[in-house]
Amino acid sequence: MSENKRGFLGRLFGGKEDKPENAAVEDTSPQDEVSVGVEQDTPAPVAVEVPEDQETERPAEPVLPVTEPVVDEVREPEAERPADPVPSEAQDAPKSWLQRLTSGLSRSSSALTDGISSIFTKRKLDAAMLEELEDILLQADLGVDTAMAITDRLSDGRYDKEIAPDEVRTILSDEVAKVLEPVAKPLDLNRGKYPHVVLMVGVNGTGKTTTIGKLSQKLADEGKSVMLAAGDTFRAAAVEQLKIWGERTGAEVVAGDTGADAAGLAFDAMQRAKQQNVDVLLIDTAGRLQNKTELMDELEKVIRVIKKHDPDAPHDVILTLDATTGQNALSQVEIFGKVADVTGLVMTKLDGTARGGILVAIAAKHKLPVHFIGVGEGVEDLEPFSAKDFASAIAGMA
Repeated sequence: MSENKRGFLGRLFGGKEDKPENAAVEDTSPQDEVSVGVEQDTPAPVAVEVPEDQETERPAEPVLPVTEPVVDEVREPEAERPADPVPSEAQDAPKSWLQRLTSGLSRSSSALTDGISSIFTKRKLDAAMLEELEDILLQADLGVDTAMAITDRLSDGRYDKEIAPDEVRTILSDEVAKVLEPVAKPLDLNRGKYPHVVLMVGVNGTGKTTTIGKLSQKLADEGKSVMLAAGDTFRAAAVEQLKIWGERTGAEVVAGDTGADAAGLAFDAMQRAKQQNVDVLLIDTAGRLQNKTELMDELEKVIRVIKKHDPDAPHDVILTLDATTGQNALSQVEIFGKVADVTGLVMTKLDGTARGGILVAIAAKHKLPVHFIGVGEGVEDLEPFSAKDFASAIAGMA
């Protein structure tokens, strides 16, 4: 066998090339080309380096199947492979407020629209269908009054007739809008009160502190001077969170040590706001359960101290409601209304898991103004409440 062929076979079966006589007998470093599967006690064939001008003597590539990439044998034709996703303007464009609201109410709207479609499909209207619809409306937390108004309107002159699901959704949207339109009122901070004092109340986890930060940003964008009072003195995290919002919005934050007296802090904030001619003072309060009497007593104390500075203050008491709590929000409105004389509402956390229908029941029963609605954590996710938009979104018509 020629020396050239012996060198080739040595490389093919994983052997080592001949070493000069003065080289080490064996080099076991990872760089050696050791063939997997060749027993160690079997001498490897000797490899001889092939000169460049004799490279053409190598066998054809098919003799070396193990070196051919297997993936080439199963790869789809280039024309059939799906194209890589390319960002489009539509994908990059931020969602409109109505799109975010619709997404936030998706749980409630899906339950309503799916239920309506299952009932009103190729059936003539009868009492049983109306009862089924009423159950669906109540399960969506719309409240008894609204549910009855919808079924009464639907039954008027339509018995023994087929009704399309779209017609039912239109009636649902109209009736919900009727309930919400009287309470869809903006927060009026231009009543000649300086500082205009807004007390924020609510249970833990409703997004109260975040709502204060978002509201502070909106007011700053309108050119108003804002001061924040970190009255949730029981939670160091709440104080730090409010300080961060203050830095973002350019608002001074009045804060004390963890566990400090919240009423005393509110008093200090009122003094400083007056001295600095601040337009709006937003006061955070400790999140408290509405069924804890001692905590509600502390809230009453904060309000009494504020009134020592200004008998008309606080000028607004805004209750934040978590849209995911459902029927529990009704009791929160009742208890906080008695203790703090709530003047308006903000509903937060309409994030796709919410039970937003409860806002309709609250509006029908308490008729409190709804100032804002929140669908996320960003500043842009807090917007003035629109009855028409909300009704269209919850009815699946947006």
